[in-house]
Amino acid sequence: MALSYKKDLDKYKDLDEDEILNKLSAEELKQLETALEEMDPENALLPAGLRQKDQTVKKETGPFDRDSLLKYLEKEAIEYKDREDIVPFTGEKKGKVFVPKQKPIETCQQEVTTLDPELEEALSSATDTELCDLAAILGVHTLVTSTQTYDGTGNKEGYNNVIKGEKMNPVFDEPPNPTNVEETLQRVKTNDSSLTEVNLNNIKNIPIPTLKDLAKAMEKNAHVKKFSLAATRSNDPIAVAFSEMLRENKTLRSLNLESNFITGAGVQALVDALRDNDTLTEIKIDNQRQQLGTTIEMEIAKMLEENNSIVKFGYHFTQQGPRSRAAAAITKNNDLVRRKRVEGDL
Repeated sequence: MALSYKKDLDKYKDLDEDEILNKLSAEELKQLETALEEMDPENALLPAGLRQKDQTVKKETGPFDRDSLLKYLEKEAIEYKDREDIVPFTGEKKGKVFVPKQKPIETCQQEVTTLDPELEEALSSATDTELCDLAAILGVHTLVTSTQTYDGTGNKEGYNNVIKGEKMNPVFDEPPNPTNVEETLQRVKTNDSSLTEVNLNNIKNIPIPTLKDLAKAMEKNAHVKKFSLAATRSNDPIAVAFSEMLRENKTLRSLNLESNFITGAGVQALVDALRDNDTLTEIKIDNQRQQLGTTIEMEIAKMLEENNSIVKFGYHFTQQGPRSRAAAAITKNNDLVRRKRVEGDL
């Protein structure tokens, strides 16, 4: 049937639509337009105004006039007949008037306790210490404060609580680091034998070139055994400078670089330098601005397994694998130190 349907359509291919439309009269064209409009009113491809014929028979009222519209609405409202009430309103009040209930006012009556004349005389002549002891025995803690309970002193009025607040002792901030950076740099450069520890912790305004000069001077220093550079806003270039120092210096025993801005690149440089250093026994790199990552932690664990001198490593590992390997390596190095000490004693 599909083939026969197509054959029937073939005869309409050669028709000239324009010729047919030209032969139609005006009335026939109007009917055709109406039929076409009503044929597919839901066609989404046509504009909304062309999907159906214009059925408006009223004449246009002209431009918008607000006053005329208000008059028309008022007129319609007046002419509209209201709906009749099924029960007409008379204004009569039905039912009982609501009166709220009044609660009776409760009066508190204090109970008067009468004691024996002997007890009255004993209590009136008792001292504050004796009264405090009696209150503690009876368990009446609200009569006295904790301080009065223990030492038996204080006013007769007392406080209505169990614990008396004590004055807080102010906690002052730590004093600033008194180390003179320039003087320390000159002493490191001159290899001063009296300078065995350099503490620059919490000094925020040390210039980066000065820190690099300190690292450079430490390469040839033979007396400084502990160098602390915590909370000085040091970054990766400073870490790289101290990694180069660790390759040359054979005297330093402790290095502290905690609480700085060193990233994984700077720590990687320090780790590479510690593989060639066999004199440093303690290093701290914890509490940096950002986490180092699993890769850097694995490199730290590998370095500690290869290094036999580090017995203290200040860093909190975030992964279990590197943490376990580092702990085993530190334990191994401490055992080696203990064996050397025992063999030396023998």
